Amino acid sequence: MKRKLHLLVIDPQNDFCDLPADYLPSPVGVKAAPVLPALPVLPALPVPGAHADMLRVAELIRQGRDGLSAISITLDSHHRFDIAHSSFWMDAGQGAVAPFTQITALEVRQGKYLARKASALPRVLAYLDALEAAGRYTLMAWPVHCEIGSWGHNVHADVRAAYNAWEDSALGMVNKISKGSNPWTEHYSAVQAEVPDADDDSTQVNQAFLALLRGYDQVYITGEAGSHCVRATTEHIVANWDPKQLSQLVLLTDCMSPVTGFDAQYDDFVRDMRARGLQIAQAADIVPELLANARR
Repeated sequence: MKRKLHLLVIDPQNDFCDLPADYLPSPVGVKAAPVLPALPVLPALPVPGAHADMLRVAELIRQGRDGLSAISITLDSHHRFDIAHSSFWMDAGQGAVAPFTQITALEVRQGKYLARKASALPRVLAYLDALEAAGRYTLMAWPVHCEIGSWGHNVHADVRAAYNAWEDSALGMVNKISKGSNPWTEHYSAVQAEVPDADDDSTQVNQAFLALLRGYDQVYITGEAGSHCVRATTEHIVANWDPKQLSQLVLLTDCMSPVTGFDAQYDDFVRDMRARGLQIAQAADIVPELLANARR
């Protein structure tokens, strides 16, 4: 009997990929001011190694296409106004806050960092207090990234071409999960936001997504970044999975990379998942399994 094998690709988006020049779009000129130089379009938050990761994901889909029962991708989907974007913040002198600045509730109370929208202060402090109480993350002011409708929000070209071919062959549809459009909470995980918003169902535990994954014999987990969105999603899946069945989850570690400076957090994550019973593999390791499943 054919096994039900599911590939989960987390945030395979342009803004997270260290793309070479030939993958970048043409510079964007300014029609209203043609004398200005064209503006380069670059990934906002490139993860070193992510382009190579995505090429391996695409090749895995191409080689194992007929053995894959389903494919899901998650899409980091932000508004420009977002509590985790550096442009949301200013320093005590009303100057810009540099991307990759970590911000704590204490620093906000001391006036070191302030929300540019002054009326947001009570909500911001409530969020930071709840985030820090959870003990998973300190708020990071990232560059504006994966803005809805932008080129950076789009899926890496090779991954999209590969899963389009799977859709054409299987007469199926890749399942797409959007996350991150609530600007008041960080949403690394495709399962739930770091601090769920009681007024926004999209930030609560995504029970439908979890139920979908539980319907498969094996779930292969890939994507970017291994230190953040892959980690958070996997940890939340594990927290909602039968502990006796965790070997159904397979981390493909050559199809994910950590954000610069977060290598230790990524290594701890992989080590913890292995200890809990997840399988750790590389893309080439599972190709024979997919090919065998195609012949069943």
